[in-house]
Amino acid sequence: MSDRPLHWLTAAELAALYARRELSPVETTDAMLKRAEAFQPRLNFLVLIDHGGALDAARASEARWMKGEPLSPLDGVPTSIKDTTAVKGWPTRLGSQATDETPAGEDAPVVACLRAAGMPILGKTTTPEFGWKALTDSPLQGTTRSPWNLAHSPGGSSGGAAAMTAAGVAPFNHGTDGGGSIRIPAAHTGLVGLKPSFGRIAQYPADAPFADVVSQGVLARSVLDTALALNAAAGPDPRDWRSLPPDPRDHTIGLEDGVRGWKIGLSLDFGHVEADPEVRTLVAAAAGRFEQLGAHVEEVGPLIEPLQRAFEPLWIGSFATRLRQIPSQLHGKLDPGFRAAAEKGLAITLADYARSYEARSRLARDMALWHQNYDLLLAPVTPTAAPTVDTLYNSETFPRWTKGAPYTLPFNLTGQPAASMPAGLTSAGLPVGIQIVGPVRADHLVLRAMRAYESRGDWTWPQTIVVKTLAGL
Repeated sequence: MSDRPLHWLTAAELAALYARRELSPVETTDAMLKRAEAFQPRLNFLVLIDHGGALDAARASEARWMKGEPLSPLDGVPTSIKDTTAVKGWPTRLGSQATDETPAGEDAPVVACLRAAGMPILGKTTTPEFGWKALTDSPLQGTTRSPWNLAHSPGGSSGGAAAMTAAGVAPFNHGTDGGGSIRIPAAHTGLVGLKPSFGRIAQYPADAPFADVVSQGVLARSVLDTALALNAAAGPDPRDWRSLPPDPRDHTIGLEDGVRGWKIGLSLDFGHVEADPEVRTLVAAAAGRFEQLGAHVEEVGPLIEPLQRAFEPLWIGSFATRLRQIPSQLHGKLDPGFRAAAEKGLAITLADYARSYEARSRLARDMALWHQNYDLLLAPVTPTAAPTVDTLYNSETFPRWTKGAPYTLPFNLTGQPAASMPAGLTSAGLPVGIQIVGPVRADHLVLRAMRAYESRGDWTWPQTIVVKTLAGL
């Protein structure tokens, strides 16, 4: 057995113990369920917990390992699903009182893939209403807090998954990213967060607002676990016509090949984003790690135009589409911030929307041409460390376009793979993330760079600050 507690082991480490019959998936799943229950009252990261279903899946996994016939390297490793995603037999509430308890009739593709890999599903994690913002609080579920500091948000919209993973409840947990919703909470909680290329992991329903910019993924504590999760979840589904064709690649192969000789661009502001000085300093220092690894890193200056003018119609127009689907008598139960943005979106015209799509095409073209000269782009993930839980998103003090997602949203629009890796701590003891962006569909290159960066650093779990915070709960 490892000298670290069970709950801080990676998925790869758990699988190795299962293979040697030194640990059972039942022991692991039971321990994770108990840990989730212990921290749920203060961190509030789960919408529901499925004790019976998770333990039944763990017992089935244990039987397979005893026979030497695991379904995958992740067989028996517990995880959870974000409550924007359908799990058969469970409601999909999306953090909203405007939804109901109707159970989903089928699993979303990512859920079906994780089940097929033999993973017990502990429950569903919290999200802001309809995943609309980069903080995690909702009218339905309340406020999710960071295990780094209870006064701060873990970010969003995959904040429940981030808080769970950083608290040592499962090696990785499912999230989605439509504007930074994996990368932002990963940055705010010191995790590894990859937004795969658009379509790499199929999604369904594929006709919901923002479906053409959302990627499925996980928040993890190691790059190897992230690669294992991508192996399990990637692939097309007939319900998602935009999913990419089958790719037989094993994403764990080549992880250790390094980045020597690569040409990497660094942009600390894209030409217009004002990041906190501490964030800039930490990200610049983290970028220097790639120089130590043999890559050539150079600052590239202005890169992407300010986003609001071109792309706000897509954002608030999509919210308006959601609002039109909700009976008017329920509008008073909505998150006031979401409702205000959605009502503003009711004025968006087809011409406005079309101009945004034209701008999106230009951005994707420009980034594709840029990557002809650079293997990767490095940038901050967010302009600030994690905001406090009472922050009003998209307000005058925390506008979405300059404080919320100015660094992450561009790569949802272009469909490129992009990841967050820990860049260090601020003087207040809060994590900051460095973003690693690759050419479209080059997930393997981003993973390889993530692993090279990880190998040269000293960021390990458990983190002392988190351990102290959790000990006080």
